[in-house]
Amino acid sequence: MEKILIIDDDNDICLLLNKFLTKNNYEVEYVNTGEEAIRLLKKVTFDLVISDYRLPDEDGVSLLRKIKIINPDTAVIIITGYSDVRIAVQTLKHGAYDYVTKPLYPDEILVTVKDAIKQQKEQKQVAQTNTSNSRGRSKAQSKKYVSGRSSQAEIVQKHIDLIAPTDMSVIITGETGTGKEFVANAIHNKSQRKDQPFIAIDCGALPKELAGSELFGHMKGAFTGALADKQGSFELANGGTLFLDEIGNLTYENQIKLLRVLQERKIKRLGGIKDIDIDVRVIAATNEDLKETVRNGKFREDLYHRLNEFKIELSPLRERKTDILIFAEHFLQLANGQLNKNVERFESDVEEKLRNYYWHGNLRELQNVVKRSVLLCQGDSVSLECLPSEIISPDYLSSALISNDAQAADFTNLKSVSENAERSAIISVLEKTGYNKTKAAEVLNIDRKTLYNKLKAYDINI
Repeated sequence: MEKILIIDDDNDICLLLNKFLTKNNYEVEYVNTGEEAIRLLKKVTFDLVISDYRLPDEDGVSLLRKIKIINPDTAVIIITGYSDVRIAVQTLKHGAYDYVTKPLYPDEILVTVKDAIKQQKEQKQVAQTNTSNSRGRSKAQSKKYVSGRSSQAEIVQKHIDLIAPTDMSVIITGETGTGKEFVANAIHNKSQRKDQPFIAIDCGALPKELAGSELFGHMKGAFTGALADKQGSFELANGGTLFLDEIGNLTYENQIKLLRVLQERKIKRLGGIKDIDIDVRVIAATNEDLKETVRNGKFREDLYHRLNEFKIELSPLRERKTDILIFAEHFLQLANGQLNKNVERFESDVEEKLRNYYWHGNLRELQNVVKRSVLLCQGDSVSLECLPSEIISPDYLSSALISNDAQAADFTNLKSVSENAERSAIISVLEKTGYNKTKAAEVLNIDRKTLYNKLKAYDINI
């Protein structure tokens, strides 16, 4: 039986999940704090952890880091509020398999749990064997690339077709959730390496203590806990493609090692003395401005130029409105398969809401919205009541203008009312854009300098 640990300070949720998952043949334990969880994780190996983001003693990201250090193979699902898009993105970036939004639905939880444990087992099996070709092929083929009809989508497709047959390194840029790994898969599947492994590594989720081992492998005894020789991702991807997501999170030391690999096509395991020849195509991705990180001295300029033989830029979903329903239809079919349902379409008013929503979390957010809507749907079409309230009634500026801050202001002082409303509006838009100041300035229809001045004036610290 697979072991699951539940971490939540709400005892009712713990008891509910314990009963439901035990009934579905899982061995379950639960605790109420992060400290208790860490203590238990050091004694017992769990296949999966389900944790609330907000715990009495620490938050989900902090706990994620500790779990991945104790046991990198343990899958983690975070429970969070739907409106916390920025938090959801953070948890995925730091290694969570997925996040589940409240209220909790048993069918949705069960599907996510099964998928997380299945992926965890596949990854563990790969790490314990010397061959990964079959897994590499299956993973690359399972991530179907869906192209849209927008001008941006057409350009990306042309770039994929152009670069795929070569062995050039590629940098894919774009906000979190725009489908960077899917584009990397598409490049791999159109290349001469398509029958060889495709290995994906999230550099943002790698604890600094383990990044070198995960990338380059290690020898038995190289460090505490290295009980056997281990192949790194470069060896596992030999002959195929290695996808390095969130490349900007690599430490300076590992940037130097990566540059050496790209130049010499050789690796050396941690604690090893001999070089190992490798033939790997590297595709990197980032949601940061790498040029800016280079200027700030946080990313090596020579590594940037070595990786940047070709660049593909992915636009946010909100800038590709003609593609939204194409992706929604694709996610509808995926959800039908996962939830064993047969929902055929979206009603016209639902399509309008989907087209006009801002999609702060891009494709990942759209997929989660569609999946939950299919789960709630009782007929053959998704109706408006199946959508989350955030989609039905977007509250960018309107909610901010009638926020509690504005209502609580001294209405005899017009300037005070105006300033409170403006401050609330800025905070609201920052939250909705994932604290991206450039995007926030665009939504507010002001330039970045004005936004910075207002942040300072209103004492908004982000």
